[in-house]
Amino acid sequence: MPLRVLVLVFVGLLLAAPAASLRRGALAADAATQDDHGRLTEEQVKQLKNPVPFSKASIAKGLILYRRDCVECHGADGKSQVDVIANATDLTEPKYWKSGISQGEVFRSIRDGAGDSMPPFSDKIEKDEDLWHVVNYVISLWPEEARPKLAEAAAN
Repeated sequence: MPLRVLVLVFVGLLLAAPAASLRRGALAADAATQDDHGRLTEEQVKQLKNPVPFSKASIAKGLILYRRDCVECHGADGKSQVDVIANATDLTEPKYWKSGISQGEVFRSIRDGAGDSMPPFSDKIEKDEDLWHVVNYVISLWPEEARPKLAEAAAN
């Protein structure tokens, strides 16, 4: 392969790396805070704050992504009564969750996977903001007394 082609490939890789890091946001850029498997650490999860208000608009966006990526295992209603996957978590009963119910823990479960059977979805849902919309949708499935207060609409 000519040297010129190798240089172009190398330069392309150098330019692509920062773009990929920007696309994933600050969490991906700070690999030092991730464990050996690329999962967010407990310490980092404790510091996560949902930047997306718990609103009807966010829940609607999260529903679209949920229908695309989560229904297969968790079912259309989130109750996980799907014949294919026996160990999927019932998303409507947070008191039984093993991976935690803080918004940061829910975010990590979706982004990095949870337990033995839930894969990471960071490759399918690439933007952190979209992951937070899914977090808001999942939380909207909880019993009313466990949900945060719904944010007011910006404009009616």
